[in-house]
Amino acid sequence: MAELFVKQAKEYSEGRPTYPKQLFDFIASKTPSHNLAWDVGTGTGQAAISLAAIYNNVIATDTSPKQLELAAPLPNITYHCTTAAVTMEELQTKIGSQSTFDLVTVAQAMHWFDRPTFYHRVKWLLKKPGGVLAAWCYTTPEVNAAVDAAFQKFYAGDSKPYWDSARGLVDQKYETIDFPFKAVDGLGHTGPFRFNAEKEMDLEGYFMYLRSWSAYQTAKEKGVELLTGDVVDRFTAAWSQDRVTRKTVVFPIFLRIGKVGSS
Repeated sequence: MAELFVKQAKEYSEGRPTYPKQLFDFIASKTPSHNLAWDVGTGTGQAAISLAAIYNNVIATDTSPKQLELAAPLPNITYHCTTAAVTMEELQTKIGSQSTFDLVTVAQAMHWFDRPTFYHRVKWLLKKPGGVLAAWCYTTPEVNAAVDAAFQKFYAGDSKPYWDSARGLVDQKYETIDFPFKAVDGLGHTGPFRFNAEKEMDLEGYFMYLRSWSAYQTAKEKGVELLTGDVVDRFTAAWSQDRVTRKTVVFPIFLRIGKVGSS
């Protein structure tokens, strides 16, 4: 599904929320050490950059060269473009060796994956026992009653026909996603666990977020403009009700986290 994000790569990079430090601190507290992490579907490297502040080395991969062009370079991050399947040859030549990774992360992407194949790759790479897979999604933003009502009408109505069916796993907060891993130490289950990402936005920034959706790109390719004048007017009226130009937009994050066993 990477092609859905290529044409609006700049909007994707600028419009999406920044994941909170608490999320990465929580994940890092569950890994056996902090030597090596693989961020899969890295996009513009947002999660990889946060991981690089904790882990000695981060391998960050994506299927989109355009997304990777916008990723910030850091000395301990290595970016690679891979095929969607990530073949075993790619795994060994571009990513790493068997049983050497402390952590594999997937931010807002695992619902697109061929998960049985992906899980096979993950279990091959992670240290045994105790290597950790952490995958999270964020759901619909929360602003205030007026803006959220306008959003729900837009999300569940105007944009609904253009979402891929995989989006349903996000709407379900990854509760129903298959996740064949064991609970990490100190936790009784694999989640989902909730965190909040917050981003200050004006109305144009909020529209940029909406334009970063895969559904927006799909509609555009079908000749449909989702942000029509009526829709823009609806959001503008809701946004201006409290006379606050810049608002705190909350993006609920839902994390699944688990570890591999000894074999």
